[in-house]
Formats: sequence, C-alpha cells, structure tokens
Amino acid sequence: MKRTPLTVYIGYDAREEIAYEVAASSLRRHASYPVNVQPLRLDKLEPQKLITRPLQRMGLKMFDRISEAPQSTEFAASRFLAPLLHQEGWAIFVDCDVIFMRDVYEILPFLDDEKAVACVQHKHEPTEFTKMDGQDQTRYQRKNWSSFFAFNASHPANRRLTYDMVNTLPGRDLHRFCWLVDSEIGELPAQFNWLVNVQPMPAEAAVAHFTLGGPWFKDWLGAESDELWLEELAWHSKYK
Repeated sequence: MKRTPLTVYIGYDAREEIAYEVAASSLRRHASYPVNVQPLRLDKLEPQKLITRPLQRMGLKMFDRISEAPQSTEFAASRFLAPLLHQEGWAIFVDCDVIFMRDVYEILPFLDDEKAVACVQHKHEPTEFTKMDGQDQTRYQRKNWSSFFAFNASHPANRRLTYDMVNTLPGRDLHRFCWLVDSEIGELPAQFNWLVNVQPMPAEAAVAHFTLGGPWFKDWLGAESDELWLEELAWHSKYK
C-alpha cells in the first residue's frame, strides 16, 4: 500500500535562511520515505492576509504589538497557521534552528489519534536573558512546547483554532495551545526536541534544537555542540 508522505512545516526567518535549508536537508537525508516540506514565510503569508499581526522592527529585533513583548523570530505566531493550512491527518511543525538526526517517520508510533497535538512537554525555565543573535529570551508557560509539535488536523479540537485567534491572541496564549484542554495534548519522548546546550543529549536523539542559537549567526561565539550542525551544513553544501 502506498504511504502518504508526512508534511513538515518549518518556520522560516530571513535572518536564518541557511538554518532553514540545513533543517530541511537533514530532514530529507534521514527520512526513510519522502516528506513534504512546507516553509512558513511571512513574505508569502502576509500578502495572502493569513498573517496580519502588527510587527514592529527595530534593527535585528522585533516587537509584537499584540503580545506587547519581544518576538525573536518571524514565525513566532505563523507556526499556528499550520493546523489551519493542513487539511487532514497528522503533520509536524518545527522551528528552523534544528537538525534531524534520525528518521522523522520514527515519530509515528507515538502519535495517538485521540490527541489533537503531541509534543515534548519540557519543564524549561530559561536562566539566560538573551539568545541567538542578541534576541531577548522571553519567558512564558510551556516554554518550547511549540518549537516542535505534531498535530492531528482531523481532530475536532483543532477546529477551535481560527485565523482570527492566530492574529489577535497574545503569543503566550498560543504557545501554550490555549485552544486545547490538557487531555487533548499528547506527550512525545525527549528525543524529539532535545534543547541543545540546555539539556543533556537524550538516548537516540532524533531532533536537535539549537534554541539558544548556532554557528549560522555572524557573531556567534561558539558552543559545545556546534559541530553537529556544522556536519549537517557540510553535507547540505556537498549534496544540495
């Protein structure tokens, strides 16, 4: 029987284009079956009026007027369009600052059709005040749950999410999956969202998330696990 390719939505930020490319190539490199990669780009979503949130830009920094808070990436809110854009079945959203270290299809046994969303349920309370290329490190409930999440577009609970909510609610509410009750959120093993340079590497790490930034930033000072990303960059550069 022919399998339906898994769709993976990847956040896209113009400042991190190479990070996006490496994330996508690492996903494809390790996948045992084709994947449908969909970038979430503001320059495509805004002209279609899918994202209308007022965003103030100040040099390299952004400020979300609705949240009244700093916004570290262009896809901070647009990630929540993924359950609306996808028509049925399971799909994945992931930040661009990741590399896939194993086959993405290994996630399938952990997806429960009774759940609307599944994610690694981090208990992460940042201690640093800046990250990436000098962005403010924001703090909110369920930090990093939404940096990698699988969602079931066929689940009726996800129909509570609307375009209006994505464009009018504070980011802190969207990031905690405010349209769901706790029993509708499934839990993934830690290997599907390892916070690099924040947590020890889990056994059989599948997704390495460089949440504090990485060597694709111009003034990056270097960190312990940079080589993992640089190896994927080398593979991408050789075979793209």
